[in-house]
Amino acid sequence: MQLTIKQLTALYGCSTVIAEKYLPHINECMIKYEINTVNRVAAFLAQIGHESGRLQFVEENLNYSAAALLRVFGNYFPSQDVASRYARTPPMIANRVYANRMGNGNEASGDGWKYRGRGLIQLTGRNNYKACGAALMIDLEKDPDWVKTPFGAVVTACWFWDKTKLNAFADKDDIVTISKKINGGTHGLEDRVDLYKKAKTLLA
Repeated sequence: MQLTIKQLTALYGCSTVIAEKYLPHINECMIKYEINTVNRVAAFLAQIGHESGRLQFVEENLNYSAAALLRVFGNYFPSQDVASRYARTPPMIANRVYANRMGNGNEASGDGWKYRGRGLIQLTGRNNYKACGAALMIDLEKDPDWVKTPFGAVVTACWFWDKTKLNAFADKDDIVTISKKINGGTHGLEDRVDLYKKAKTLLA
């Protein structure tokens, strides 16, 4: 199943320039990872569309205010004073929030920022960069910014999709489980479902 520029721009409301930037890689990688039925393609497009703001973003936005840090990352910022010291400083925020997990070192190591979310499905954490790089035969630990390239953003998303066996859930129309495996919860579920339904209509 080959997507067209018309389908992609209709689904995301993005410009032709943006669609042309990603379409060849999406078509190529979906074939490789067997995202090859209406359900699978629609589910994949819905998820990457939501995660990337309709192909607008390939890097995690960590520019949080103190209030947002307390609301979103309260476990890591236990007081207004702590949150204020980190506010609007993305590298510091990433290093604190992602320290000592997903294969990252401590806050001082800088791993949180180095291995922050990138790609159309935010590849995050040293372990994921290492595993994905090994599968693609690219040293992503050394060059994590490669994930922000158009091909890198797409192929790493497909790798994650395959690794977590999301085709099986797409086959069952299970957008909730797919969303949880990608996002860790159901954040943005309404938008993901809307995109899924729209994509199925466009692909029919």
